[in-house]
Amino acid sequence: MACLTLEVVMGTRGPIPERSEARRRRNKDDGPKLAQAPSGPPLDLPDLPDPDPLWHPIATDWYLSLQESGQAVFYQPSDWAMARYAAELMSRGLSSDRPPNGQYVSALDSVMARLLTTEGDRRRARIELERKPAGPQLASVKPLDAYRDLAGG
Repeated sequence: MACLTLEVVMGTRGPIPERSEARRRRNKDDGPKLAQAPSGPPLDLPDLPDPDPLWHPIATDWYLSLQESGQAVFYQPSDWAMARYAAELMSRGLSSDRPPNGQYVSALDSVMARLLTTEGDRRRARIELERKPAGPQLASVKPLDAYRDLAGG
């Protein structure tokens, strides 16, 4: 069995970089090489524990969404353990009668960012997921315009 090792350099602070296809200048060195992965669940997802049945539904949905996300290809067992920990924290906060305090929200956001859960977090870490087309691709109207010109209309 071949072992694939991927090195990911942690992101920078500051504004979120543009996606690679949206950048205008390509002659400037942007630092570490961009890592790309397909969106959707990885093909070799390890056996993971099911969500705790006592978790808040939002925490369960978040944990399960990680298993369906493209960045999971970069996860190691310790990352999955951190994801379970974050879901537990999230569940406790959402199930509490008290409103969450800023320190709790900041800590949870930090854990989620380290798991690359948002596009901004992934761009800062120089990781891009391939985008799937939104729906069926419509035909170009240029051939119709050319036909109309030939027909004299």
